[in-house]
Amino acid sequence: MTPPRHAAGAGQDDPHDPRAYEDPGAFEAAVHRLSDPLNDPLPEPEPVPPPQQEPYVPQAPQQAPQEWYDPEGYQRDWYGHQEPVQQPLAASEAPADEAVEPVTEVFGRIEGDDPAVPAPRPEAASADEPDSGDMPPAAAPPPPPTGGRAERRRAAKGRGRRRPAPRPAPPGSAAAPAKPMTRMEARRAAKAAKDSPAVVISRGIGELFITLGVLMLLFVTYQLWWTNVRADQIAGRETHKIQDDWAKGTPKQEAFEPGQGFAIIHIPKLDVVTPIAEGTSKEKVLDRGMVGHYSDKPLRTAMPSDKQGNFALAGHRNTHGEPFRYINRLKPGDPIVVETREAYYTYEMTSVLPQTSPSNVSVIDPVPKQSGFTEPGRYITLTTCTPEFTSTYRLIVWGKMVDERPRSKGKPDVLVD
Repeated sequence: MTPPRHAAGAGQDDPHDPRAYEDPGAFEAAVHRLSDPLNDPLPEPEPVPPPQQEPYVPQAPQQAPQEWYDPEGYQRDWYGHQEPVQQPLAASEAPADEAVEPVTEVFGRIEGDDPAVPAPRPEAASADEPDSGDMPPAAAPPPPPTGGRAERRRAAKGRGRRRPAPRPAPPGSAAAPAKPMTRMEARRAAKAAKDSPAVVISRGIGELFITLGVLMLLFVTYQLWWTNVRADQIAGRETHKIQDDWAKGTPKQEAFEPGQGFAIIHIPKLDVVTPIAEGTSKEKVLDRGMVGHYSDKPLRTAMPSDKQGNFALAGHRNTHGEPFRYINRLKPGDPIVVETREAYYTYEMTSVLPQTSPSNVSVIDPVPKQSGFTEPGRYITLTTCTPEFTSTYRLIVWGKMVDERPRSKGKPDVLVD
């Protein structure tokens, strides 16, 4: 409701003068002078003599009552610090420069933390104050939400939440530089960093065990695999050499040098074809994958061509070619053929002694006592170690000659089949 206007020339400073409301803005200025503009009624105009006309000076409005919440704190938490925005006034409503400054101070007091202290004017900012470009990226305020209704709703839900306080950085980290240690503390830290003698000894023992384990594994691989490979190669070359000498017609020898091959043994059931060399030397004969003939006194035995006697042979059961590994599988009647320069001598297996002492040399006698033979004849004896992978005992297999065929008549039937 706009109060009635009176004739010009009335006083403008007296609120009881009805002519004071004729100028623009006079009514608002009168309202702001009241203690409670909403409840206190305007004073009734009283007739007074018209004072002298004076120019109107707009007054700054009083500060509005404080809100129940802190608008500046809300603005700082969620939208960052915002500078006061001054709406431009129309040219007809723009007051003089001295009337604009009190309004700016009012807005500054509303935004400031202390209502009694006006906020600094933007144009009065100090030149030494750093601008936003000098601030680190982490201190830059987050931009206000610019999304739709859902984003504003999510922002409103978090208004009352309290941000967790940052945890203090542990000592010694990059965030909190470690306190420099004294000389005594540095010595104690260096001593604690060193391994104790017990740790060093246990570590050395562990490394020693690992080294020994690797060496044992390599040794087992060498014994069980590589020795067989090498022995088969040597035995194969010796077999071809013997056959070549026979084919060339070299003269017959009455005696052979230790380690010299002179015959070939065939065990068809076990698929064994191995050269026979003179003597039972481990390095010169047995470890080279060959079968050795007992020719050294007092254990000298007969040759296959002898009319009576026991032709005794020895060979490895495991490793180094292992030619006698499976002789325990032979059964009575299984053939054993010895090939020489002159003839093929065929024996049939008759008996086996599963286990006996290495010192029992009677097993290679001309008539072995435990073989079941009772009278002189032409026999063969095969000896090897038992159990497998050990040399604790000896395994003995005996056979009796059943056929002698000159080489001119060809191979015996057991080799042809």
